[in-house]
Amino acid sequence: MTSSELWTRAIADRYDAEESEMFSAAVLGPTLAFLAELAGGGPALEFAIGTGRVGIPLRERGVPVVGIELSEHMAAVLRRKIDEETLPVAIGDMATTVVPGEFTLVYLVYNTISNLLTQDEQVECFRNAARHLGPGGRFVIELNVPPLRFLPPGQVAVPFDVSDAHSGFDTFELAEQILVSHHFTRDDDGRYRHGKSRHRYAWPAELDLMARIAGLRLERRVADWDGAPFTQDSRKHISVWRKPI
Repeated sequence: MTSSELWTRAIADRYDAEESEMFSAAVLGPTLAFLAELAGGGPALEFAIGTGRVGIPLRERGVPVVGIELSEHMAAVLRRKIDEETLPVAIGDMATTVVPGEFTLVYLVYNTISNLLTQDEQVECFRNAARHLGPGGRFVIELNVPPLRFLPPGQVAVPFDVSDAHSGFDTFELAEQILVSHHFTRDDDGRYRHGKSRHRYAWPAELDLMARIAGLRLERRVADWDGAPFTQDSRKHISVWRKPI
């Protein structure tokens, strides 16, 4: 097993409700259109498929989807929505788990590659993607750009959300390229629940080198699923690497 933290039953059961904005048509519409175009009618493999936020509606668009998911609890939530025959899911990590078949698209959304806490594991994730791709197939990652430009000297925390229902901030271990996301979420009884998770951040250029190690080449990088240009001010990127024909 990789160094990824394992999501518990409690987290899985409330995931869809707490991430409801990510299930909205405004978010999912461009995501699904982007991925469906790249799949081109061929099969797709989603690393860290979770509760099926992207995989299920992509399957409904006619793209055959297979998933890999580390957390059995997250996969159990997905299975309440769709059966195994329609959308198969293998329990395992995205760096080493192999599923049958050859895919035109492998994708990894919503910062999930950062769940792998070492550079070696992230490299193996790229190799695993390349292993599953047919010639000309593509690997897609959605990942935030590390917000280090917002850190004044001596500061190690950056807030990313402040609202009545939720406050969140990231703290950084700069020498190790590790950030810890802290969430203070207000429950119905008015009390706040604290949760945190560790992530290894990586720069776009570092990911390009990982791709080269895996035999993939950068084809496209944009700032969001709508295809906006990626610039020095972009907060995240959607990157597409292609396996040679």
